Amino acid sequence: MDWIYLILAGCLEVVGVIGLNRVIKYKNLQSYMILFIGFILSFSLLALAMKTLPMGLSYAVWTGIGTVGGTIVGMLFYRESKEWKRILFIGMILVAVIGLKLTS
Repeated sequence: MDWIYLILAGCLEVVGVIGLNRVIKYKNLQSYMILFIGFILSFSLLALAMKTLPMGLSYAVWTGIGTVGGTIVGMLFYRESKEWKRILFIGMILVAVIGLKLTS
């Protein structure tokens, strides 16, 4: 269950980042709600996961999911660069997170 919490926490971090991007553009209540709810739920689930998972591993996986997810959302929905180097480095982050899991 701890890994499910951690994966959901990472996904909700991406929701929080989407809310942050919306706040910058629109500054409406819905954008702020997406931002706050995304990050509050993300931090709450991260805290639950860290009750049984090591802090370093939890934080690395959480930030890895957030970084990769935010970058992919940016490329798909906000017209950010889809250059091959970005995709290569996203893959490297994924490999690093999987490597941390395998060595823990």
